[in-house]
Amino acid sequence: MKAGQVFKQPDLAKTLQLISDKGAKGFYEGETADLIAKSMEGHGLITKRDLKDYKAVWRQPITASWNGYRVITAPPPSSGGVGLVQLLKMKADLKDKFQDVPLDSAQYIHLVAEIEKRVFADRAQYLGNPDFYKVPVAQLINDDYILKRAQEVNPDKPSDTKSVQPGLGTSMPEKAETTHFSVVDKWDNAVSNTYTINGYFGSGVIAEGTGIVLNDEMDDFASKPGVPNMFGVVGSDANSIAPKKRPLSSMTPTVLTKDDKVAMVIGTPGGSRIFTSIFQVISNVYDFNMPLPEAVGATRFHHQLLPPDTIYQEPYHQLDPEVIKQLEAKGYKFTMQGFNGDIQAIRINGDTSEPMSDPRGRGVSRVIQ
Repeated sequence: MKAGQVFKQPDLAKTLQLISDKGAKGFYEGETADLIAKSMEGHGLITKRDLKDYKAVWRQPITASWNGYRVITAPPPSSGGVGLVQLLKMKADLKDKFQDVPLDSAQYIHLVAEIEKRVFADRAQYLGNPDFYKVPVAQLINDDYILKRAQEVNPDKPSDTKSVQPGLGTSMPEKAETTHFSVVDKWDNAVSNTYTINGYFGSGVIAEGTGIVLNDEMDDFASKPGVPNMFGVVGSDANSIAPKKRPLSSMTPTVLTKDDKVAMVIGTPGGSRIFTSIFQVISNVYDFNMPLPEAVGATRFHHQLLPPDTIYQEPYHQLDPEVIKQLEAKGYKFTMQGFNGDIQAIRINGDTSEPMSDPRGRGVSRVIQ
């Protein structure tokens, strides 16, 4: 494509018109379903029956109290809500360790990495589709359990990766092509919406005649326990492949309320970086009292248990070389990642709505009177 060239998608326009006219049946049944099923012949296992039988499922959101706010976030089969609550509460439990520690210091990054290491150990073992596996959500976000995990943090050096095990015992990834939008209206209704096709252009296949890009969500399953997916994240039997099963994700659409009024709506794409990015922005706003634009634009980093003691930094705001040197002395390794979230957030201050789109991305924010 060249600048100024008009890109037309008549097949997609027709599909969208059918959805507009017939609702969900305009996609899961009729002409569109016929075209998808025909396009899959010889390439995959999706049939007209699969499409007709598919239903969206209501899941009760995860809710938790944190620093005077009510956190309302994504339940399994997303791992994001559990991960976000664990990160927020574990950091609060380590308040004395974080006291007077600057946001951009080596010690701050080390402490956050120690927390993230334990969250990802739990994610790998316990998170999956609740229709197929009893996900111990209440135990994972229980205050006593999180305090116990926080007390395992080594304040001086990285905990040995092999010693960081799932915290409830041993009983039982994603790419950047995810989209998020946040909305608040004048009646205080709030929407935090995240959806994905997983890899760049999903599977790279368009169902002929529909204009629809097929996703590659199969990679969000654990194809083999302990083997990383395309994003370097490992899983267990809790997230194994099975018919009619929905894969684990990290999507974390989140709403914060205070005194029953919306305080913040936030979310982002970013695969396994999603809930660590949201955690850092929320912490920047409420722990460090940063204005929302600064909180979203500040340097972000990521650690996910594996590879061992590896911190991912971002090209948008690279870490200070001296800070990297101090962390390397503790035993950390660094690698560059091309993408670390594209936060879309709205903060409500009284009657004022303050929207912010991540300067790393192409999103825009608007207040419409």
